[in-house]
Amino acid sequence: MKTLLIISHPSILESSSQQFLLSAVPQNEQVTVNHLEAAYPDGKIDVEREQQLLKDHDRVIFQFPFYWYSSPAFLKQWQDEVLTEGFAHGGAQGELAGKEFGLIFMLGVHEREYQAGGRELYTISELTKPFQAMAHKTGMVYLKPLTVFQFAYMTDEEKMDLFIEYQQMLTNKNDDSLASKEEWIVNQLRRLKSDDIDEAEENIINHAVELIEENRMNINELTKVIEEMY
Repeated sequence: MKTLLIISHPSILESSSQQFLLSAVPQNEQVTVNHLEAAYPDGKIDVEREQQLLKDHDRVIFQFPFYWYSSPAFLKQWQDEVLTEGFAHGGAQGELAGKEFGLIFMLGVHEREYQAGGRELYTISELTKPFQAMAHKTGMVYLKPLTVFQFAYMTDEEKMDLFIEYQQMLTNKNDDSLASKEEWIVNQLRRLKSDDIDEAEENIINHAVELIEENRMNINELTKVIEEMY
């Protein structure tokens, strides 16, 4: 699976959250980073290039700061110019039909405020309806968004959890189950080159993989027992 990460941020170098996430992008050919403001400093979008990028990838992710309950203006411009009738929608299925689409965005307010009775009143699901509608109109599969609340106040442990969630959003299959996440972690551990770690670290990694796989077998067996009981 190839993922196209479309980022819109007018001052990305000054954003600690964006720089953190960029450091977590897997360095392989499966993820393409496309920062719009850097690619088009004059504001003139190469529509043909952008449409080809969309064709070449299986999953499309929008990453941006949540400005006034929406995206930065340049991402809206990108939508207007790139997702044209005849390419993305209209008539028969467009070029994006069947691809996956997701959102990754940052918010400066606590998560509890995005609900009825909270300071922001509306839920994230309600506020992102235009993106959901875009995915529906173009025939894309809408993924569960990754929302980053108050990055500046996150602990080191919370940031490490975010690091892993972010990589999974970019590279893992569309399956939010614990088993899928475990499989992804095992695959990542196995990809570590022995040249990059010493023997003690390799033993720790091998032990971690064994524990994860053993726990998964126990869970599967327990699940079968419960199913047989009912």
